[in-house]
Amino acid sequence: MPATLCPLLLLLSLLTLLPPFPTTAAAHDYADALAKSIVFFEGQRSGFLPPDQRIAWRANSALADGASAGLDLTGGYYDAGDNVKFHFPMAFTTTMLAWSVLEFGDSMPPPERRNSLVAIKWSTDYLLKTVSQPNKIFLQVGDPVSDHNCWERPEDMDTSRKVYEVEAPRAASDVAGETAAAMAASSLAFRESDPGYAETLLRTAVKVFDYADSYRGAYSDNADIREGVCPYYCDFDGYQDELLWGAAWLRRASGDDAYLSYIQNNAKTLGADDNINEFGWDNKHAGLNVLVSKEFLERNVLTLQSYKSSADSFICTLIPESSSSHIEYSPGGLIYKPGGSNLQHATTISFLLLTYASYLSRSSQAVDCGSVSATAASLRQLAKRQVDYILGDNPLGLSYMVGYSNNYPQRIHHRGSSLPSIKDHPQVIGCKEGTAYFNSTSPNPNVLVGAVVGGPTNDDQYTDDRVDFRRSEPTTYINAPFVGVLAYFVANPY
Repeated sequence: MPATLCPLLLLLSLLTLLPPFPTTAAAHDYADALAKSIVFFEGQRSGFLPPDQRIAWRANSALADGASAGLDLTGGYYDAGDNVKFHFPMAFTTTMLAWSVLEFGDSMPPPERRNSLVAIKWSTDYLLKTVSQPNKIFLQVGDPVSDHNCWERPEDMDTSRKVYEVEAPRAASDVAGETAAAMAASSLAFRESDPGYAETLLRTAVKVFDYADSYRGAYSDNADIREGVCPYYCDFDGYQDELLWGAAWLRRASGDDAYLSYIQNNAKTLGADDNINEFGWDNKHAGLNVLVSKEFLERNVLTLQSYKSSADSFICTLIPESSSSHIEYSPGGLIYKPGGSNLQHATTISFLLLTYASYLSRSSQAVDCGSVSATAASLRQLAKRQVDYILGDNPLGLSYMVGYSNNYPQRIHHRGSSLPSIKDHPQVIGCKEGTAYFNSTSPNPNVLVGAVVGGPTNDDQYTDDRVDFRRSEPTTYINAPFVGVLAYFVANPY
């Protein structure tokens, strides 16, 4: 196709190559979905719950966390349907919630912007505890083996709450780098409403990044840590991306040229152009390149050209007409990558599509993908198709967000949702007593409003079965980028 065709014709051509959605799809209530996507985080809370807790079937839990280490480590989020606090994905979740507010907060109704900040602070308050000791990083609370051998409510939890930690000079560049990113991004989110808190976060982010950079290595390479985090949240892709990611966020939050020099000088040595097509709790490359491209596009910092080129290459892999396209789409049009919890890819990629579209639009640019030019409008349309698929425009007509529409998963893989609420059943339900509820074919008694599950297979099929955790388990890092995506479409529902 000639690159000189007008943007509208290019967009129409691009869209005809994507698998069609059902033509009977109704308009979505993005504001309702946004509100529910944020409420979900209240269902994942650990610690003392506040009086305004909206998911009322939850109650206080894990109130002695950290006691074995002589520290208060109450609070934070359970990552998914279990009762362990894994700090690596929790920090990434926090970064993405903050980035959602930074890019799309102006599109949020004021109550939801406030609720988003509350969701961020629930995590940052906890992350501050995890780095409160000099030269020490707390990495996880809870033994996953004993936890996964039980099916019990967090309020009844009696499994080991072992604390995993490293102390200098032992390395944890990945967790520390992501924690620094989370705090730096969150400092920007709070800068207007709570400047004192924002300063605390930024100051702490600098110290945590120094630890990450001074003692380089992956946290899961420590033998005593590995036994607790693998295979759940091992660092499979290396720690180098978290160093660049943390530095990029510190550059954006502080404006310090030292961090600009860091991402310039370490682009090759830390592999900034490796694995550029991935983005999630373990691999930050695509997100890093999009984030850094903002500065290249706005300030024309030529030494950041490689990041912009990698971001462009990532975008072109998503475009079916591009010669470099290699993303898989399901017959119904969902971005699909092999492995569990596929919707984590759909939500993070949608977020990057919208964010990069915003950067391109401000600079009146498009991405040259050879035979097609990917415009900001085409990227937004591709993201919208992912969002609408998740909300129900798919071959099954099923919303993959719990509580949205009248047709959504009823048997999600989530302990608190699947067991009787402590409010309705105050007696303790022991470790193995919960097995009957796990094996039950009845719908979960408690609706975890806003939870986005792992999602369908590559042929758009989904079995509503809590045993199939790869499909039916929600996670915080599926929801976090979706908050920003939904906020955009609240203001732009075309």
